[in-house]
Amino acid sequence: MKIAIVGQQDFGKGVLEAFLARGDEVAGVFCAPEKPGAKADPLRALAEEKKLKVFQFQSLRSAEALEALRGLEADIVIMAYVLQFAPREFVNIPRHGTIQYHPSLLPKHRGPSSINWPMIQGATRTGLTIFRPTDGLDEGPVILQKECDIGPDETLGDVYFNKLFPAGIKAILEAADQVVAGKHTETVQDESRATYEGWCRAAEAKIDWAKPVDHIYNLIRACNPAPGAWTTLNGKKVQIFDARKHVFRRFSDVVGKMGEMSDLTEASFKITAQGGRIEVLRARGEDGKKVSGAEFAGANGLSNGIVFGG
Repeated sequence: MKIAIVGQQDFGKGVLEAFLARGDEVAGVFCAPEKPGAKADPLRALAEEKKLKVFQFQSLRSAEALEALRGLEADIVIMAYVLQFAPREFVNIPRHGTIQYHPSLLPKHRGPSSINWPMIQGATRTGLTIFRPTDGLDEGPVILQKECDIGPDETLGDVYFNKLFPAGIKAILEAADQVVAGKHTETVQDESRATYEGWCRAAEAKIDWAKPVDHIYNLIRACNPAPGAWTTLNGKKVQIFDARKHVFRRFSDVVGKMGEMSDLTEASFKITAQGGRIEVLRARGEDGKKVSGAEFAGANGLSNGIVFGG
């Protein structure tokens, strides 16, 4: 088939590699312009290496973007990790339209941080959706979906890179084949089940040590590696990455007050929360690099009784 790809970053690059590997014709690639001084986007870099046509428009609404896509005469457009809005006038140009990847089980978790939020909310399953983009955010009819587990100790990186990334590439290939062959189905999303969350950024990643230990542990996992769950120590930001959860089973197990450092081991330190403790295995200060919990404690002179988040 003859395709055009709209996307960016490593997922867009992976999708391009997959179509090229099986011999499809890539008529052109659309990438958002990089910020001044930023490195070349991985998708753009690969497309240029392969001598493909590359387009970088500030807006896919522009007449230039529409004309560029028309000129490619593609069978289908593949949208792979797209942050630019693509209007109907754009997505309807190819003879078989456009399909888009979204890393959640739509209509749940519409929005830009759709992997983080199910984990923050304690979900044990998530998945991906290939759908027809419309002018509504992640609202178009569903072509196919794939589910996966969220392990109790898996991080955002585990779920994305080990599951949703490779499964997403395979699903895009499968859906593109079905659409071009006219063998796909389209299922309208049930709006009564729809949820939407905005970005999971620094404000959303702040730890409240008065929250239940399960909630805090889910937040840490869901923000590892980005944006990084964080707390404060003496007014300075401390990000927590790898961690373990320890639940108090009896009243006699309770050690320390909320946010208090209550133990130091050879590899970590522990902070008390509601109903348990978070064992910090890897952390980073404001102007440092990621180090083990024990290294961080040593470098910052931590001892039992010090309170985080005050």
